[in-house]
Amino acid sequence: MAVKTKTLSIPKTFEELKRRGQCAFIPFICAGDGGIDTTEKAVRILDEVGSDVIELGVPYSDPLADGPTIQAAATRALEAGTTLDQVIDLVARVTPDISAPIVLFTYYNPIYQRGFEPFVKKIAAAGAKGLLVPDIPLEETGELSAVCKANGLDLVLLSTPTTPTDRMAKIAEKSNGFIYLVSVTGVTGVRSGVESRVEGLVKSLKSVTDKPVAVGFGISKREQAAEVVKWGADGVIVGSALVKALGEAKTPEAGLAALKELAVELREGSNREGAKPKGSGGGFFARLMGKA
Repeated sequence: MAVKTKTLSIPKTFEELKRRGQCAFIPFICAGDGGIDTTEKAVRILDEVGSDVIELGVPYSDPLADGPTIQAAATRALEAGTTLDQVIDLVARVTPDISAPIVLFTYYNPIYQRGFEPFVKKIAAAGAKGLLVPDIPLEETGELSAVCKANGLDLVLLSTPTTPTDRMAKIAEKSNGFIYLVSVTGVTGVRSGVESRVEGLVKSLKSVTDKPVAVGFGISKREQAAEVVKWGADGVIVGSALVKALGEAKTPEAGLAALKELAVELREGSNREGAKPKGSGGGFFARLMGKA
């Protein structure tokens, strides 16, 4: 078994990827779908197959940014009794054993209810490296951002296809770790193709910042991931396709197998030609790619 390396911060992760000429593969799953134990196994599998950052969603009753697949996963998780504290405890259990930094995805209300500082301190102590809050406006991120910085946590902000360039610049300035570029106007979900305007959106963002840009919403296949990489993205984010593979299988075991198969495919699609893949010095991913 490969020895676990110390989990890097998100900025350090992207620095290392840039050094290797590599694009980040960033999977998203909804915690508690299929049970917390299944989520724990899924996180470990995603790390094992070479994920660079793992986005872990806290199930929420009114997920405005999410499409039907992730909404259904959140509903199943909540009906199974999944709580925020269980998700945080899960983060604490897996982070000593994985290399990929975890970004916790949650809506504003749970944070507000607990208080910015208590919430951030707790997830940072559990080992989370980042926080993504899709329903907090840029103008209201100041206090939360300050608390995150004080506790070594990166607050990741989103830019959309309708975001004007001047506002893109402000979002980029305030975002830490990376900027999440939403590729479509609308909610999350599997789509047949990635809109060609994403190439222009990536270029627009990169014209106002040198921070990494990761593209998400609608990516579900190796070819789509490769296209986003070709357009200059620093990261490829995949959610609904993986959530569907894991949560809609007949059994948790079948779901984990489907998740692993798809994650391997998407990791391959996220590779830049000629880049040195994560873990190429040995271990599972190196063997998978025929390098060891």
